[in-house]
Amino acid sequence: MPQPVQFPAEIEPLVQFIEETPRSEIVSRTLDKLRQGVPIRTMLTASALAVTRSSDLPPGHHGGPLHPLAGLYAVTKLTERLHGEEQFLPVVQHVALSNKHIHDPVTGPYCLLEFAALDASSASLSRTADLAADGSGDVVTEAGIEATKAAFLNACSRGESHRADHLFLWLWQNIPAIEAFDLLLSIAIPKNALDDHYFIFPANLWRALEIYGHEHLAVLMRPAVKYVARFPNHRAVPDIEALIEDHGLLKRVLRQRTGDDETATIGATGEAIGRVERYNEIPKLLAQALVDGLSLEGAGEALSIGAAALFLRSQTGNPMDVHLHTSVNLRRYLLRLDGLSLRNKLLILFMWHTGPEVMSTQYRMMPAPQPDMAAVAALPVRSQEDLLEAITQSIYSQPPTDWSQVTNLGKMIAVPEVRDTVNLAQQYVNLGYSAEVLMKRLGEIVCHDNFTEMHAFKHHQAIVEEFANTREPWRWMHLVCGVQAAAISFGKNMEVYEAALDLMHAA
Repeated sequence: MPQPVQFPAEIEPLVQFIEETPRSEIVSRTLDKLRQGVPIRTMLTASALAVTRSSDLPPGHHGGPLHPLAGLYAVTKLTERLHGEEQFLPVVQHVALSNKHIHDPVTGPYCLLEFAALDASSASLSRTADLAADGSGDVVTEAGIEATKAAFLNACSRGESHRADHLFLWLWQNIPAIEAFDLLLSIAIPKNALDDHYFIFPANLWRALEIYGHEHLAVLMRPAVKYVARFPNHRAVPDIEALIEDHGLLKRVLRQRTGDDETATIGATGEAIGRVERYNEIPKLLAQALVDGLSLEGAGEALSIGAAALFLRSQTGNPMDVHLHTSVNLRRYLLRLDGLSLRNKLLILFMWHTGPEVMSTQYRMMPAPQPDMAAVAALPVRSQEDLLEAITQSIYSQPPTDWSQVTNLGKMIAVPEVRDTVNLAQQYVNLGYSAEVLMKRLGEIVCHDNFTEMHAFKHHQAIVEEFANTREPWRWMHLVCGVQAAAISFGKNMEVYEAALDLMHAA
């Protein structure tokens, strides 16, 4: 009989601790272990392994291993910017979320089982024209590799996620990891049009594994592979395929890296994206910029500038609607990644707007540009310290949500008070105050959140990176976006933070 996946002896007990601890005790007992010296990355590794082994994928994208694994990178990076016991707060949030899904009847009880990797023939591979040994005495051939790739793609086309899981385990073992990842993205990117998370889940997890190493790659990627491979099949995107074909983008030699010579073009293209009324215009702007000589990295930066402008125009009050930023940040990272095919990189650029959680914002937009600079100019001038405190209190004092009136979270409109907070943030920027100080405060604020299942953490990390990787003067929009997102998400559910804070103060 198949057996549960087992982990190395040095981490298996910690994984079991996260799996078996009652939800009512997980915050206090996790905090105890961190205080006793369990390293932060070890605890986060155990959390990721536990939620992978002991929670199932739900029909949608909320629950199970998806958000804990997709949020692993952002949580890890935030712990590096916090100090003292503040570092424990994102870790406790991650462990509590994993533990919640393990004990949730929607996604548990569940057990990820060991199985043998499966090649295309369901048997041993050909023993001729060998390229490398797979460790079992069989010889891997080019034909066997290509046949297994084709079998995986066929399994995805049929929604055979379990079979795809078997086949992909073999691919992880027998081809370079980046080659396997590129194959996975060839399915995940087009399915972005069905749900942003088909792309975000495997890509964010891959990024986390750049930090944690590939020791557990094949296991942690199993839910991502199964999620990407399941029904429904991706929607056809003939307009984007035609855009690539009509411009001959797969036949051109495209510049990869950006430089100072592209600043004006990047800014103009980004500003044009930020002014669009219909998102279907965005790929056309990017394609023309590439034809005119803009680099792939430069196009990604222009998209980032446009995404920030569109987020500032958005009236969404849904704290989950942060994928304008998190998705563009992830795409810029992938555009810089060696080993991905040109076709995938073009689709990464051109399909940003197709995700339902991105696309929906175009129907709730204020006129460009935002914020309202006249309203900002009317604000009283404060010192950096006083303005930082005013921004913080404005976030903390947002009106509470009356959940009895919320019938569809995705259609929530932000309360007017959010614009007051945004105006304060724009004033902070206009006065040239420290970005580092404000981002540190936003990092502390995001630790309150356990409502958004890591969305707030991912958005905060995207803001930090987009500010760092976007050139003047457009980088400052990202900082204002970070404040806007904090005002929307703060206070929805803070029970994990409040429990942890009580325990920290009681010590």
